[in-house]
Amino acid sequence: MASKSSIDYEAIPVTALNCSFRKKLGLYLNPTNAVAADWRTVAEMMDFTYLEIKNFEKREYPFERVLTEWETRPEATVANLLSFLEKAERKDVISDLKDIIDDDCRKYLERQLRKPVQVPVVDSCGPRTQEREGITLCDDPQGLTPETFDAFICYCQNDFQFVHEMIKQLEQTEYNLKLCVFDRDVLPGTCVWTITSELIEKRCKRMVVVISDDYLDSDACDFQTKFALSLCPGARSKRLIPVVYKTMKRPFPSILRFLTICDYTRPCTQAWFWTRLAKEAELRLWSRLPTVYPGRKRSPSNASIWKNARPAWTSS
Repeated sequence: MASKSSIDYEAIPVTALNCSFRKKLGLYLNPTNAVAADWRTVAEMMDFTYLEIKNFEKREYPFERVLTEWETRPEATVANLLSFLEKAERKDVISDLKDIIDDDCRKYLERQLRKPVQVPVVDSCGPRTQEREGITLCDDPQGLTPETFDAFICYCQNDFQFVHEMIKQLEQTEYNLKLCVFDRDVLPGTCVWTITSELIEKRCKRMVVVISDDYLDSDACDFQTKFALSLCPGARSKRLIPVVYKTMKRPFPSILRFLTICDYTRPCTQAWFWTRLAKEAELRLWSRLPTVYPGRKRSPSNASIWKNARPAWTSS
């Protein structure tokens, strides 16, 4: 068991801190205090914007929400949280909650050291569950050669017209990319969450996230985005590509704010939009399987047809 003096807070994520700690921390920081720094000061140190902080104010327990949003970032460690509290001159909070923090950190380290009771796959049990086999149109039904894609497209139904345009621009031009569009490529009759996680984690090299006001209300998009981020904190390996194709009335999602955006709403960069998106999507993290899937041969068409076209989904 790790002793208090040997705990490396820098190596422990904030997600190791349990609900009891978060509730007690909120009791210190949520009330507006004219003397001591409150949750707004800490939120600013966490690099949240003024508009984001104003949105957090509408919550009944604002700092718990701040902590939940911040913990998705790569720098969200216990050490940085303690540093923020110290800079905010809230040493009283650190002193009062130090035992709870240490206890949560020790439990986290113990869980990391535990060995699994059983290995994930037992060869003698035959093939893996069929739920993850034969899930796309061109999958091998036996699961021997699973279909892979250049990018998974995360979108909500109200943005489907733009997804159609993306298919034309990236699949039917010289880019010749292979996109995973759930409504087109996934067979019916499977568990949505299981299949989505399989596609994002193992079948697709990238994930293109179509951001809009409707995206913010989509439970499916929220799950897909957070699942992809959980696989690669800070998006260091499996790159997420946020795309904005129309003006938004609501704030941009904070968990994607640290990523470079492909923005179609700026007239000065529209000429480079599809090229930038295609080049990022085709960057290889692993070699593509040298398998030719029947019925998915694409004939590249002349991309110049689309260069000067103004799609129907753009605003006038």
